[in-house]
Amino acid sequence: MRAVICRGLDDPGQVSVEACAPPPMIPGGVRIAVHSCGVSFANLLVLQGKHQNRPLLPLTPGTEVAGIVTECAPDVTLFRPGDRVVAGVRSGGFASEVVAPVDTTFALPDGVTFDSAVQFPTIYATAYGALCWRARLQPGETVLVHGASGGSGLAAIEISKRMGARVIACASTQDKLDAARAHGADEGLNYRDGNFRDAVLALTGGRGADVVFDPVGGKVFEESLRCVAPEGRLIPMGFAGGDIPQIPANLLLVKNATAIGIYWGYYMGWGRMPLPPERRPAVRAAFATLFDWAVEGALKPYTQRTFALESYEEALAVLASREVIGRVALHPQLSP
Repeated sequence: MRAVICRGLDDPGQVSVEACAPPPMIPGGVRIAVHSCGVSFANLLVLQGKHQNRPLLPLTPGTEVAGIVTECAPDVTLFRPGDRVVAGVRSGGFASEVVAPVDTTFALPDGVTFDSAVQFPTIYATAYGALCWRARLQPGETVLVHGASGGSGLAAIEISKRMGARVIACASTQDKLDAARAHGADEGLNYRDGNFRDAVLALTGGRGADVVFDPVGGKVFEESLRCVAPEGRLIPMGFAGGDIPQIPANLLLVKNATAIGIYWGYYMGWGRMPLPPERRPAVRAAFATLFDWAVEGALKPYTQRTFALESYEEALAVLASREVIGRVALHPQLSP
């Protein structure tokens, strides 16, 4: 098989596509011929040695894969060779095949393409967990979505709309705002127009946003604290802006607001503490709901560009430009 292998962090000279032995089968494992693998900002941080989880080397990055089952461990009965699946893996996705745990592998409906599918293991699942499980979003509430044209932002917009909310999208260009509106946003605010706080308050009659979905961080999160509604919920999804905000507790206090964390890796069994077995059915049910919404047309994952495995550097560079709308994916089955 072929895989992107990193032998040294923050050193592009030690990352390359290599021919290597296939990964060994594991108990409860499913071998997948990878037809699409999601490329994420987290992959970039890992290779730069800047991710909070410092990996052991050598490493093959990639946590979201979709493809066709080619082999199952003897104890696996949920899948069989030939099944179309999507899976979340700790690593190893930038490869022509991967072995995934059955607990984080999910059957794909016929109407969901491989490129769409790779947005579900982390992007759509995280947005669902954040909005449904953690923020308990209610119909009629207002959601403020930052970084609205990225994969996480578009997922949050679509899920919020499916749950009956009003969405205010924030992005840095008109093209990005147009994409957010195309995916369901009711209002669009351009960061370059200045302070979005006043605009959010104006759009909500002075009340503010009930839920803030923020994958940007830094000053964006700090300003969001000043336009969140009483009893509002703020979800710091990530820190694409580069700065981790320090949350002033006094603002949470005076607004009866809540800052909510979510690490989807916990639900996939990647956290320091194992996921209790009784929580696994809820995770599988969440994916079933998301796929139902995708089939009905409420969720429309958008992949702006795809690349062959050998072009992984170009894919990462495109992502680093911060101009991507939606997601970028690799196609490891393409011939080199």
